[in-house]
Amino acid sequence: QVQLVESGGGLVQAGGSLRLSCSASGFSFSDYVMNWYRQAPGKEREWVASIGSPSSTDYADSVKGRFIISRDNAKNTVNLQMNSLKPEDTAVYYCQVSVYSTIWGQGTQVTVSS
Repeated sequence: QVQLVESGGGLVQAGGSLRLSCSASGFSFSDYVMNWYRQAPGKEREWVASIGSPSSTDYADSVKGRFIISRDNAKNTVNLQMNSLKPEDTAVYYCQVSVYSTIWGQGTQVTVSS
């Protein structure tokens, strides 16, 4: 069974940093592109960043230069280092992979106070 479990969310002041992690199981992790999405209150879910294997990356313009996505294929984890956080980064952050179908984690809340 494919499973994604996010962790690392929390409350942080503007300008601060948080590191999110996503632990994956049930599939050959190193073979798949891993993605982070987020959904702010009242808004649609939006793509944040992707990482291929071994390590090609891509970012939404809104987070480019502030967020860093990385992966550890030995530990089946994908991370999102979020720096210089802004109140508009407040959202539930989701890990996502497409393995036969689209799989989402349960999400982790990130709240950035001004």
